[in-house]
Amino acid sequence: MGLAADKAIFTAADFLTWENAQTERHEYLDGEVFAMAGAEDRHVTVAMNIAIALRQHLSGTPCRTYMSDMRLHVEACNAYFYPDVLVTCSAQDHASALVKTEPKLIIEVLSPSTAAYDRGLKFSHYRSLPSLQEYALVDLDSRSTDVYRKGADGLWVLHPFVRGNTVELASVALQISAAQLFADVLKA
Repeated sequence: MGLAADKAIFTAADFLTWENAQTERHEYLDGEVFAMAGAEDRHVTVAMNIAIALRQHLSGTPCRTYMSDMRLHVEACNAYFYPDVLVTCSAQDHASALVKTEPKLIIEVLSPSTAAYDRGLKFSHYRSLPSLQEYALVDLDSRSTDVYRKGADGLWVLHPFVRGNTVELASVALQISAAQLFADVLKA
């Protein structure tokens, strides 16, 4: 029987230097690096629909909307992620061109290969962000959205929106209709 190969462990600084030279994006979690798979048409279209709605809604405010190429640092778990969509209203984030650290809203469009991770471990990492108020998960197959909101007591409460419902993103005071959310989305 062969021996297990040693895993290369990166420091966060090593990762950032290495990642900047890569043609594809990678996420970093406490020394380990994970390649990100490409997304299908439906995934990209829904993420763009959300980002456009947020950008238009937040125009003229201190809040900014970013899509999947913006890196998010979650210091508490020594990680860097690329959420599908994030909103930050932080002056510190505005001053940083490459990395955001204080999102108010994070949205992930679920893929079959990452849905369990996005709902579980990744959400637990995101919850360590003091600034985060809402986390939304859009399911392409069921055309539903689960929105988790942090209450005044610090507990996260699920607000499910089923097929056809208008999705309410309370952290940014936006309602987005199902028609707008899934506009131009091809059938699977």
